Amino acid sequence: MRDLPLNALRVFALACTHGGVRAAARELGIAHSSVSRHLAELEAWLGVPLAREKGAGRRGWAPTPQGEALGKAVLAGLGDIEAAAMAVREARSPFAVTISSAPSFAARWLLPRLPALERAHPRIELAVLVNQHVEDLHADGIDLAIRMGTGPWPGLRCEALMDDALYPVMSPGLWKEVGRPARPQVLSSLRLLHDRDPHAGWERWRQRFGPASLNLQRGPRFASSDLLLRAAAQGQGVALVRHRLAADDVAAGLLVRPFGERELHIGNAYWIVHPDRAPRHAVATVIAWLKDRAGRG
Repeated sequence: MRDLPLNALRVFALACTHGGVRAAARELGIAHSSVSRHLAELEAWLGVPLAREKGAGRRGWAPTPQGEALGKAVLAGLGDIEAAAMAVREARSPFAVTISSAPSFAARWLLPRLPALERAHPRIELAVLVNQHVEDLHADGIDLAIRMGTGPWPGLRCEALMDDALYPVMSPGLWKEVGRPARPQVLSSLRLLHDRDPHAGWERWRQRFGPASLNLQRGPRFASSDLLLRAAAQGQGVALVRHRLAADDVAAGLLVRPFGERELHIGNAYWIVHPDRAPRHAVATVIAWLKDRAGRG
């Protein structure tokens, strides 16, 4: 069992099912050369050919008799494994809820509020997964996801969760060091920090509040909003941030808003996304709790 090439066997079974290397590659979302390599490794391990090209005038790929027998056995085994796995998944606690979120949102908004969920609903067993993309929720065992963007996402039930706003922040120490600026014109002389989030770019701020001469090419870029906020709190520059992610640091005095109430509104900035079916009671409970907390800020 230890030496059994399970990945190669799975690839071969898909090639048999879908009629060839390229079709199996499309199903798996990998290069067809990777499928060919798996099949070659499997043939080398077995010591017999498993497939052949069809004759002249007959395009395609077909398993040998030995390959066909092996493919049927592997498919049957994988089917049994899938059925057993689904039975185990369905047998999990009715109070278990798996939620997926982008890393920065999980760290900055969701995590600080989880103790309140536990106090309000002590029987809920929450699991949090972090991912930047909307996955195949059913296949990955995810009950609901929270996503930033314009939405909605096809094939899923999408419910607007909350709005957001963008505004500049900096550390109190840097703010004092540069003379306690209060007007956006001073941004031209400060180091800008940039978020990779396409909805939180400085261009939107420049168009609304200026200055028109603000050079947006300078300053470091950060792959996550959490890193951006950490850099700003360390006094590395001025960051344009999402209110929902920065509010706790602003309230704690770790960051200041140098330009007061100037901000850019983002409507329907966050969405609850879940499979397009009636959610289980525990999932519906978490959705209702999320909406309630979102309404409180």
